Amino acid sequence: MGASSALSWVLLCIVLLCLCFQLIQSNVSYDRKALVINGQRKILFSGSIHYPRSTPEMWEGLIEKAKDGGLDVIDTYVFWNLHEPSPGNYNFEGRNDLVRFIKMVQEARLYVHLRIGPYICSEWNFGGFPVWLKYVPGISFRTDNEPFKSAMQKFTKKIVQLMKHEKLFESQGGPIILSQIENEYEPESKLFGAAGHAYMTWAGEMAVGMGTGVPWVMCKEEDAPDPVINTCNGFYCDYFSPNKPYKPSLWTEAWTGWFTEFGGPIYKRPVEDLAFGVARFIQNGGSFINYYMYHGGTNFGRTAGGPFITTSYDYDAPIDEYGLIRQPKHGHLKELHKAVKLCEQALLNADSIVTSLGNYEQAHIFSSKSGGCAAFLSNYNTKSAARVTFNKMNYHLPPWSISILPDCKNVVYNTAQVGVQTSQKQFFPTNSKLHLWETFSEDISSVASDTKLTVIGLLDQLNITRDSSDYLWYTTNIDIKSSESFLRGGQHPTLTVQSAGDAMHVFINGQLSGSSYGTRKNKRFTFTGNVSLHAGMNKISLLSIAVGLPNNGPHFETRNAGVLGPVALHGLDQGSRDLSWQKWSHKVGLIGEAMNLGSPSSISAVDWTRVNLAAKNQQPLTWYKVNFDAPEGDEPLALDMGSMGKGQLWINGQSIGRYWTTYANGDCSACSYAGTFRPKNKCQSGCNRPTQQWYHVPRSWLKQSKNLLVVFEEISGDVSKIALVKTSVSTVCAEVFENHPYIRNWHTDSGGQLEEQKKPIMSLHCTEGYSISAIKFSSFGTPSGSCGNFQHGTCHAPNSKAVIEKKCIGKQKCSLTISDANFGMDPCPSILKKLSVEAVCAP
Repeated sequence: MGASSALSWVLLCIVLLCLCFQLIQSNVSYDRKALVINGQRKILFSGSIHYPRSTPEMWEGLIEKAKDGGLDVIDTYVFWNLHEPSPGNYNFEGRNDLVRFIKMVQEARLYVHLRIGPYICSEWNFGGFPVWLKYVPGISFRTDNEPFKSAMQKFTKKIVQLMKHEKLFESQGGPIILSQIENEYEPESKLFGAAGHAYMTWAGEMAVGMGTGVPWVMCKEEDAPDPVINTCNGFYCDYFSPNKPYKPSLWTEAWTGWFTEFGGPIYKRPVEDLAFGVARFIQNGGSFINYYMYHGGTNFGRTAGGPFITTSYDYDAPIDEYGLIRQPKHGHLKELHKAVKLCEQALLNADSIVTSLGNYEQAHIFSSKSGGCAAFLSNYNTKSAARVTFNKMNYHLPPWSISILPDCKNVVYNTAQVGVQTSQKQFFPTNSKLHLWETFSEDISSVASDTKLTVIGLLDQLNITRDSSDYLWYTTNIDIKSSESFLRGGQHPTLTVQSAGDAMHVFINGQLSGSSYGTRKNKRFTFTGNVSLHAGMNKISLLSIAVGLPNNGPHFETRNAGVLGPVALHGLDQGSRDLSWQKWSHKVGLIGEAMNLGSPSSISAVDWTRVNLAAKNQQPLTWYKVNFDAPEGDEPLALDMGSMGKGQLWINGQSIGRYWTTYANGDCSACSYAGTFRPKNKCQSGCNRPTQQWYHVPRSWLKQSKNLLVVFEEISGDVSKIALVKTSVSTVCAEVFENHPYIRNWHTDSGGQLEEQKKPIMSLHCTEGYSISAIKFSSFGTPSGSCGNFQHGTCHAPNSKAVIEKKCIGKQKCSLTISDANFGMDPCPSILKKLSVEAVCAP
């Protein structure tokens, strides 16, 4: 009896252990409808947050804001060139601490999509590839090439083993539910033909063979081999179908905005259009949406690619570069996620029946056997609203919008009707002053004398620098005869220099003679300028500058940059002289770089002199330094560099990145949410202003006092006008119609039916540490305009401002139900009214 009892206890313990093991060891699979986690289909909303584009001190706040926005998953690329800067030497410290980032996501009880690549594009330097890979003998990138496949497999295995060691895959109880191999390979696959297909197939099989226990995906690759899921990237993906009927429709990059290039405008995607695109994807059977980007962040150091990608990677994302919530994008998407989750059971357990409601109008109806019903009513007309009849009820559909009905009756959300607040941020002065600047200038005359590489002809910049510096000097001498006509009052000779990119400064006998630049679209350019030469020997020094290495396209092994010629001097008595095949000296980098002047430990390596701020003629290629104390408060910080030209920045030895005060050229006409969004044809802003004026300074990089700012300026600028500023949301606005379908006003009762709780609510919310100090505008009636430009209409409740002031002044957040009773009267019966409010947030 005792032995039998003991055996029973042992068996019970084994059963309990197995149950616990099953609870911890989750299973991720998929079917035609969705990803399946622990046996349950899931509709998942994801957002891209790239760990090296912010600081570890920011990660927790970013993840929490993403979770508050209704996300289920955090998506990130893995950055090969950060983690393996030289062969076999790995870096997972600081901003590169991938494991720490993933564990923070896990602590927030969110999932992770780990996009290993290891090619990532992402407007990142060299597409994420380490530059040393270009010089592996016999290599050909991203094709059926053994040297490339060997290096790629080794790094992929390194990352997978690291994740397994830390038990971070969902199959081990971790948060990673999905992984990606390769990235947007379809164009290259077609270019490479059979070799491309063979490589793609090998990559998929290699990844699956690593036994992670979670599905793998390939984005923008229609031939992804089983069991790898092919996925969609783009502004819209409702047209997309996976390559097999048993795979789900996943959208790995729903572009929330667009990247910015120096000299270009800022692109802003209206949230109404983004929400419309997501709803279109859901109604067509999509079940996983990743917002690229949800927080864009900053391209610190020289990590920006392109070339010509700005240091800011804000991307018009729901969380801005500084970690501030961008409204209404964050809030309107949050409401969308809630609305879709109300429909989840119907969406995942039924196929849609599509019914025409008019020329531009449709209904997608999901009716499950269990009795659940959800409907998406769409209007694709870009100009006109529609009134449609569905289930014997009438519905109003604004242009280019979808209404969501979780019970096939009640509208809880419309993509074009924004009820959350709009926020506007500003930059403000801080109490930190940048005084007592000191300077050190590069000795241009010594460039050729201390060079070690002199050859006949011009060498490729990337082959020489190996991306250790943005800068490469090309120097040669030319002997001018004293009999040349231009020496006796004639026209100066013309120098022409053809460059493979990206920028160049021309020095003649140590003096700046001119500059020239390429563009992201055409990095190759030609410098043409008259040059001042004297009789005898003259020195021509060309400073070639990289502005980020290319991040996309085939054949990374053939990429080049710098002065490749021809170089010619025109207008001599004997005609033109080709200088391309003269003896040229090549020198990598600058004196200040060699001395590591950006670092506090090396700052005493040169003799600095006090800056004469009154001097008008500043020397090019000049270093500046200044000490300052950290400003009060906890608002995000930035450097205002609008007074400077082009160069790089360091704070306490940390590289902020490249700056360039070049003005934006674009079409900044009015922006309508309706109609297909493309960055090049609509919704541009910032024209005729510097593309980027403010540069993010993470507070975690600062000490309380004696912080060191180092600026390297290539051309000229006024350092006295550089300012450390803080940024915060200064204005919040709300605009809510009295018939607005607020998702928060609905809940599902015990019988599974939706119940309306109350009327729409106007809500205002300042950031932490700020409160509402003034109401600049308030009108309940028929106001017009937009945030910052509201105007009274013909209908207006006289006490509108007083009501809001009483409710909101002095509070961080406030809300008010939209009803006649709250304003004491109906200012215009039988007319649809709205409440428009503009409030000021102050510390």
